[in-house]
Amino acid sequence: MAGTASPEFGGSGRAGRPSVGVLALQGDIAEHVRALESAGAAASAVRRAEELDRVYGLVIPGGESTTIWKLIDIFELAEPLRKRIADGMPVFGSCAGMIMLADRLPDPASGQQTLGGIDMTVRRNAFGRQVDSFEEDLDIAGVEGGPFRAVFIRAPWVEDVGPGVEILATEPGAGRIVAVRQGRALATSFHPELTRDWRIHELFVEMVRDGA
Repeated sequence: MAGTASPEFGGSGRAGRPSVGVLALQGDIAEHVRALESAGAAASAVRRAEELDRVYGLVIPGGESTTIWKLIDIFELAEPLRKRIADGMPVFGSCAGMIMLADRLPDPASGQQTLGGIDMTVRRNAFGRQVDSFEEDLDIAGVEGGPFRAVFIRAPWVEDVGPGVEILATEPGAGRIVAVRQGRALATSFHPELTRDWRIHELFVEMVRDGA
């Protein structure tokens, strides 16, 4: 990147661990940091553009997508984030993070925008309100070791995808798309950070290693 230093593996002082940031504006920040560390990354909080410049990959956590967008705007992160994503930085969004990575929203809140990066249409809160939260076993393409116990909380779903998007999982009950990948961008409707199963974070850490 012109004008910035390239991030390095082991930037936290732990050799061989790729530096991965968690967008630390709102949502499940500590949970993703814990999961990334357990999956073999050197995780750090990202709140400013200069912190974004120090990481190889980024997680956009679950939370409130409208609040996350407002804070992205306040912290002047929209363009730096969009540029890094467009330039191929590995990125993973869970729940609200999936909404932020969508190219299209059919039902945005007033003034809400996304960062884009995945050719998909995502409907916010599609599975219902907080009281409609549930867990489901999913078979996820590229994740070995049997079904993944997925936690859905006010979860979105993917209504359609472009030809370059790989569908990784569908929710058995509704048959809706809940996990996708396009190149170096990964997104899930559910919250893998709220489990002790690190396989999806391990998949993302490998994506970061491959993209470095």
